[in-house]
Amino acid sequence: MRFAAAVGLANLGDGIAVVAWAWTASLLTRDPLWIAVLPAALRVPWVFFALPSGILADRVDRRRLIVICDMIRAGAYGIAGGAILLNLPLADPALEGIENTSLYAALLCLGLLIGCAEVARDNAAQSMLPAIVPSEHLERSNGLLGGIETVGNEMAGPAVGAFLIALFLPSPFLVVALALLLAALLTASLSGNFRAQARSEEARHWRSELVEGFRFVIAHPMLRILVLVTGFWNFFAEMAVIALVLHLQENLSAGATTYGLILAVGAVGGVVGGVVVAPLLKAFSTGLLAQWMNLAAAPMFLLIAFAPGPITVAAAMFLFYLSGIVWNTLSISYRQRVVPDGIRGRVNSVYRLFAWGMMPLGLVVSGAIVNLASGFFERETALTVPFFVAAFGVAIFAAFSWRPLGRGFQ
Repeated sequence: MRFAAAVGLANLGDGIAVVAWAWTASLLTRDPLWIAVLPAALRVPWVFFALPSGILADRVDRRRLIVICDMIRAGAYGIAGGAILLNLPLADPALEGIENTSLYAALLCLGLLIGCAEVARDNAAQSMLPAIVPSEHLERSNGLLGGIETVGNEMAGPAVGAFLIALFLPSPFLVVALALLLAALLTASLSGNFRAQARSEEARHWRSELVEGFRFVIAHPMLRILVLVTGFWNFFAEMAVIALVLHLQENLSAGATTYGLILAVGAVGGVVGGVVVAPLLKAFSTGLLAQWMNLAAAPMFLLIAFAPGPITVAAAMFLFYLSGIVWNTLSISYRQRVVPDGIRGRVNSVYRLFAWGMMPLGLVVSGAIVNLASGFFERETALTVPFFVAAFGVAIFAAFSWRPLGRGFQ
């Protein structure tokens, strides 16, 4: 229960930050590319720090690593809130470029630090779960944690974040700092042994450890497919999610509160996904369920592009997050079950290097697509182009992986 509570608090903070980070960027610039770059700073560390974090997770006490990372993130969010406070009131955002470059640069650096700590924290937490619950309960536990994470990250967090932004711009960053501090204290109170199983002496050099993780993933056909599918799915999902900010503001005339509520409705879908995954597995094979959940995002992106108003967008986000949580539960549970404990951190890091490393690329590409499309279409149309690209991309990769997923989960 304490681990679940810590996960809930940490993800509540992450959910508040989802709204606060993107909305703050839109108050500093109206350029889609620069808006995308700021939240991308939180994801870039997955490219550069994922592999070292896997080695850390297999060398140290995973509980202690989580506590240290949450403390680092709490401090960074506190500093971010203070930096914004010192720069109030903000000037009107620039249509091109950045209005307040010093604040933007400070937030960018803090985002990179937060991202590095999040990489190590999430890798350790996912590697630690099989030490808390037995193998036969992994789907149920991952579904429960997925629901808790979604409530905080996508439902309660965004709603609270939108309210806090409207109340006082620095306040969401300060509340996130407090939530992460409490999460660290809860994790520190857990009892038990959370070190990886003993490894052979010849595998203790970091190069040998790194190679061992890569070899395991490369040699396992199903893990290779899951890495590719998750990576490209995340790429297109992030492309659509960041495009949603300006699409709502300019095309649908929605404010921060509406944006937060739409993300909250999406999170309800994620909670439903976490609850129904076990019953769905009784009615359908794992492979069939994985195939359709992988494909489901494509029509949702199209629905958002053609949405006449925020209610339609909210409905699309509900179904988008529902299918995403079901997919993640199936993928993560499979990986936790087949990977030995002694190398789980390193395998997770190799997996997430690509799966999460594609996220910042999706964010930046989304902004670049809007800027490029603006040369051919009216801005209103250009803001929807990332949704069409994302829908087409998801459909292509769902077709590519259809047969391997059907066979691999048997």
